[in-house]
Amino acid sequence: MQQNYREVYVDGLVNARALETQAIQILSRQVERLENYPEMEQALRRHIRESEVQRDRLDELLSSLGTSHSTIKDMATGFMGNMAAIGHAVMPDEVLKNTLANYAFEHFEIASYKSLITLAELAGHSAANAPLDLSLREEERMAQWCEDNLDATVRRYAQLRAQGAKAGV
Repeated sequence: MQQNYREVYVDGLVNARALETQAIQILSRQVERLENYPEMEQALRRHIRESEVQRDRLDELLSSLGTSHSTIKDMATGFMGNMAAIGHAVMPDEVLKNTLANYAFEHFEIASYKSLITLAELAGHSAANAPLDLSLREEERMAQWCEDNLDATVRRYAQLRAQGAKAGV
C-alpha cells in the first residue's frame, strides 16, 4: 500500500516542481513591466527568488526518492506561464488582471503544498515535512501580500488611469 502512496506522492512532487517553474516564468514576465508599481515589483522579485529555492527543495526531495523532475512538464508549464503573461500584457488593465491571477495562483500553490504534506505522510517520507512546510509558509505569506495590497493596487491603477497615464504597467 505504501508503494502506491509513494507513486502518487512522487507525481505530486513532480507537478509541484513544474508549478514552481510556471510561477517563475509568470512573475519574471510581470516584473519587467511594473514601473508604476515599485512595491509590487519588489514583492514579486522576492517571491521569484523564493520560488527558485522552492523548486530546488522539490528537486532535493525527488532526488532523495531516487527520481527527478519532468523536463516535459517543466517546459509545458513554463510555456503556459509565458503565454499567460503575454496574454495579459496586451490588455490596458494588465496590472489588475495579473494581480487577480497572482492571488488565485498563490492559493493554488498553497493547496498543492498542503496536499504534498499529506501525501508525504501517507508515503512515509517524514524528511519532507520541514521543506514542504517552509514552502507552504512562503506561499501563504505571498498570498497574504496579494490580499493586503489588492486595494492599493486597484486605487493606484484607477488614479493613473484617471490621470491619463499608462496605468496597465
